[in-house]
Amino acid sequence: MRLYYDLHIHTALSPCGDNDMSPMNIINMAMIKGLDIIAITDHNSVRNCLPSIEGAKKKDILVIPGIELQTKEEVHLLCFFRSLESALEFGDVIEGLMPNLDNNADFFGEQLIFNSNGEIIDRENRLLISSVDISIDNVFSTVSGLDGIVIPAHIDRRSYSIISNLGFLPINLDISTVELSKNCNRDDFIRKNRYLEKYNIIVNSDAHYLGDISEPINYMNIKDKNIDEVFKFLGTKIS
Repeated sequence: MRLYYDLHIHTALSPCGDNDMSPMNIINMAMIKGLDIIAITDHNSVRNCLPSIEGAKKKDILVIPGIELQTKEEVHLLCFFRSLESALEFGDVIEGLMPNLDNNADFFGEQLIFNSNGEIIDRENRLLISSVDISIDNVFSTVSGLDGIVIPAHIDRRSYSIISNLGFLPINLDISTVELSKNCNRDDFIRKNRYLEKYNIIVNSDAHYLGDISEPINYMNIKDKNIDEVFKFLGTKIS
């Protein structure tokens, strides 16, 4: 079945995210736009995954718990998990590796934590848009140990991407899928990087505002709308 997705969405927990990006607003907007599967991927935190999953329980939409992690190499990686428990366990690991920098909400933006009703219940005080003391290799091994999957984010960008910072995709890493930005000319980019032809490629919004959430354009052909099928899709290389 053809299911439309957006697997890179920030809530208002990300300081660069608009304050209207509550879990329920995101879920409702995704449904209005006709999406079937979304992922919550805040910068260096999973603390709004729980209200997002709870808020979607009575909705016909699958929410995958995730995070957009910034490694010590200043590379952004999307990490997805089969269960909320695994996501929270990984979140605890990352919190212990975060630099002790206070967020300046007036400059960077607020970092809001919600409940499933869309109410603000807390604020994250440490700045989330900074590099975590963990290497790319260790992210892959740690996430794999939690039965998760890692996808290099926006590999076409000139900053914070694995290609711009390292110059290549390391062959020692278990990478099946990579992400391109929604404004990237996919055909042109692959023509310039032929080795990417063997990878599964997804395109997401990287939404920080409700209106930026993807329209029903990008889809995956899977047997059913469940997380196992999504992981099977994301973990498949092009033969």
